[in-house]
Amino acid sequence: MIWIVFPRSVLFVFLIAGLLSLGLTGLTFGDSSMGIESQEAKQAERRAEKRALIVTDTYIIGPEDVLEISVWRTPELSREVVVRPDGRISLPLIGEVMVVGSTTEELRDIITEKLKIYKENPTVAIIVKAIKSYYFTVQGAVGGGTPEGGSGGGKIPLLSHTTLVQAIGLAGGLTSDAVRSRITIFRLGNFGEAPKKILVNYEDIVLRNAENIEIKPGDTIVVPSQTQIFLP
Repeated sequence: MIWIVFPRSVLFVFLIAGLLSLGLTGLTFGDSSMGIESQEAKQAERRAEKRALIVTDTYIIGPEDVLEISVWRTPELSREVVVRPDGRISLPLIGEVMVVGSTTEELRDIITEKLKIYKENPTVAIIVKAIKSYYFTVQGAVGGGTPEGGSGGGKIPLLSHTTLVQAIGLAGGLTSDAVRSRITIFRLGNFGEAPKKILVNYEDIVLRNAENIEIKPGDTIVVPSQTQIFLP
């Protein structure tokens, strides 16, 4: 057996080199771990931003919505239908079906049960082809941001979370003669409740940190002009 003896100075150099390599490796792993955590945090933030745009956690079918009713391997029973103002649709064999107020899953179960009288183990799928019942309306002194300088507003789809300030922006903005302190939101009542009337001061929202009200399906926003006469 041959023993190789190194001088102390050489052994010291080897020791320092080993410690440095371990330190650099640890830093590399640490930096990599921090980079992964940073990416995950950014992805979570982006997901949260997108979820904040959701109008409702559960889609509820409403009038004017366009639905595709598909019965597997039975094209004669499948239809694309528009939800009528009375809240119903018409389908072969089973006739009239009330759909307004139901989710797509609930409607699927209702149609499936009705078809069981005529077909063994029917498989039904409900697809929302066009969303027509989620909208709000803006009228009055809006459209100041349009090239025409007015005539904005009307019926606007509500397909993502929208605040009052955003709604006015979608309508073209306020005109120069808009009465910003007397904007009114008319909101439909739920479960037989009376409609609500919400008076809003636009300047309070923009300049004084007042609540920027979330717009709900069916809301009507009225922006008065200075030429209108207000009664007490």
